[in-house]
Amino acid sequence: MHHATEISETESGLAMELLTAAQMRAAEEAAMSAGKVSGLQLMERAGRGSVDAALSHWPDLAEGPHHAVVLCGPGNNGGDGYVVARRLLDAGWRVEVFGLGDAAKASPDARRMRALWEAAGPVQDLREAGQGDRPDLLVDALFGTGLSRSIPQEAVTAWHAVRTRAGVTGQVRCLALDCVSGLDCDNGQMLVPEGADALSADLTVTYHAAKRGHFLKTPPSAALKVVDIGLEAHPASLTAMPRPGYLRLLDPGRVEARRWLEDILPVAPGHHKYDRGHTLVLGGGPGKGGAARMAARAALRIGAGLVTLGVPPAAVQENAARLDAIMLKPLRGAEGLAEMLEDGRLSAIVLGPGLGLGEETRQIVRTALGANRRSVLDADALSSFQDDPDALFATLHDQAVLTPHEGEFARLFPDLAHGKRDVSKVEAAALAAERAGATILLKGPDTVIASPAGAVSLNAALYERAAPWLGTAGAGDVLAGMIGGLLASGRIAPHLAAEAAAWLHVEAARSFGPGLIAEDLPEELPKLFREIGL
Repeated sequence: MHHATEISETESGLAMELLTAAQMRAAEEAAMSAGKVSGLQLMERAGRGSVDAALSHWPDLAEGPHHAVVLCGPGNNGGDGYVVARRLLDAGWRVEVFGLGDAAKASPDARRMRALWEAAGPVQDLREAGQGDRPDLLVDALFGTGLSRSIPQEAVTAWHAVRTRAGVTGQVRCLALDCVSGLDCDNGQMLVPEGADALSADLTVTYHAAKRGHFLKTPPSAALKVVDIGLEAHPASLTAMPRPGYLRLLDPGRVEARRWLEDILPVAPGHHKYDRGHTLVLGGGPGKGGAARMAARAALRIGAGLVTLGVPPAAVQENAARLDAIMLKPLRGAEGLAEMLEDGRLSAIVLGPGLGLGEETRQIVRTALGANRRSVLDADALSSFQDDPDALFATLHDQAVLTPHEGEFARLFPDLAHGKRDVSKVEAAALAAERAGATILLKGPDTVIASPAGAVSLNAALYERAAPWLGTAGAGDVLAGMIGGLLASGRIAPHLAAEAAAWLHVEAARSFGPGLIAEDLPEELPKLFREIGL
């Protein structure tokens, strides 16, 4: 029995591991070399699991025979496709199979699966795939996880031709085996000929574990399921993989989320407000206080015992009219901050939202970091160092969290900028954290969190967990405040605070739904905590 797991429904723990293509090959090779399974058995399990997952995802396809077109490539992904074709035929479907490439050059396992199919039906030329009536299902088994170069134009043409059969565009449901053809499963890029439209899928069924590319950038598939094909979860061969060796997808079920957050959130019976910590949020001048106020509100809502907003004297009156539970103090530049930090009860600092650009901000950042407090650097606190990132790195410490979006990241780490073919977002964040000596939270729907010690995780607002309404002004300021609020207690490592805040940030957005503005996020947290059972 092979089980297909919805990514969004995992209840087994805080995180699942996302594999690279090399790690997946190592897992397969470890099982085969140990004599636990053969390549043919893995193909058979993958094909059978794919059909079961597809029929579960689309119950109407399980009712009576239908019509499928299966596009098979020259490698093992094509071998999986021949198994799917045979399984659908056995279920009474009308199945057309089109092949790409020279069958004689395929792997022995793929040739064997093709031969088993040919005992029941023909393999037609891929160039003929556009002819015929509209199928109920298109199966993409052209190229799998090992892809390292652009797929051929004839594959792109054939796929689009089937999608538009009988003049109907976008009506044919597409199932991708392991990944959408053209997807680089290490970095999420689509490798298609220049000017060609990329392939997509309504459902991807992948095997053993999800791959990194399934969750990086904007996935080309609307849904993702993982099928168990009987491989060992942690083969010893994976320990030799280069760092970051493991990438954890933050994916707790509700039960695990409660256990996880009980250890992270600063609220506990008998705690005094100072046990929960005191977060200082620094804001800008008149007319620039909104971002800092939202960050401060988020820090308070997530559990900091006290929150103080420090702003220039000219902005005190404006902010005083907008604050109640948050305390307010005038801040006279870096010297004033140094005096403020003489109070040892100030345990965490959030710098950047609305702070302003320039030398004054740089001095404030240096002073804050020099005080060795737990710190969150966002927005202006990062951009003020774009012309001299090394000056920032020289003052950072391992109790700091940097929260850049991709533009800010590219200015601080131009050689690691996301989008370079040889550097994935995961690798970029991990290398940046090592260089900076601080935790990096690289924002996006595919947020990557990397600690200087090498721990790397991904908080994906994708598939059933998508929250597109998070793309609103101020959402990043709220996230910075949430991290600062968790850091205040001093109970957890900075990268764990960043992980928890990032996960709760998305969950709060999902809980609120469309129409969300940044101010709504902190106010949604109490409801979310109740739903989780905290």
